[in-house]
Amino acid sequence: MAVQNKNMNDISVIDLTPENIAEYGVCGYKDIKKHVELRRKIEWFTKYYPKGLRIKALVSKSGGYQGMLEYIPGRYAHRPVDADGYMFIHCIFVGFKKEFKGKGYASMLIDACIEDAKAAGMKGVAVVTRKGSFMAKRDIFVKKGFVPVDLAGPDFELLALKFDPDAADPSFRPEMEKNREKYPEGLVIFRSAQCPYSEKNVAAIMESAEKKYGLTPRLIEMEDAESVQDSPCPFGTFCIMYDGKVISHHPISNGRFENIMDKMMK
Repeated sequence: MAVQNKNMNDISVIDLTPENIAEYGVCGYKDIKKHVELRRKIEWFTKYYPKGLRIKALVSKSGGYQGMLEYIPGRYAHRPVDADGYMFIHCIFVGFKKEFKGKGYASMLIDACIEDAKAAGMKGVAVVTRKGSFMAKRDIFVKKGFVPVDLAGPDFELLALKFDPDAADPSFRPEMEKNREKYPEGLVIFRSAQCPYSEKNVAAIMESAEKKYGLTPRLIEMEDAESVQDSPCPFGTFCIMYDGKVISHHPISNGRFENIMDKMMK
């Protein structure tokens, strides 16, 4: 277990590995016996760890697990992007407890990713941001020198910090909108184990779809980077489509799903 003591209060940055990830958990899921979300995440993490996937966990002696940063070489990014040669950040979160927010920990984690990308000889670091839920906000990356290089609706932005100014920009996959045309009818749910929250509520949503709305939902398990990169949604690892339109770009509760469907069916 690699531990880097940053001497910031009682915080340490732990490099998660297939051997220790179950000890610390991910995204608030800690019980491997109880949480299928954690079991799926560990299986996925173990598969991509040899390909360069890394998770840095922010751990407090007093407050426990308080955040994380996950990144991977761009060719394996679990977003519909062309980012080969870049280190790609999937997600960043700091502060299950309020006292750990606004302390510079997120900036510290991003710096560690940038250092790893430089050491690996990458072209730079890229990340997808948006204004809505489940995505990193752009401001912290802009402060680090990231700039917008591409856009996708409704409010997704692809940012990049380029070490080589002459390197080609990463971009959203041009096929993304075309991929939506493959699902012109019915309710289709896409999910990947990359995001543990994609597991929660899907069974309830599928049950509601059948019993309340008379629909036969189709669940598509995106089991590798290639399938996620062909996702019809910029978030990549979760999406719900109904009759050819994206109705949710990120994991939602069954209650939220029913609210969306009720409005659509008025």
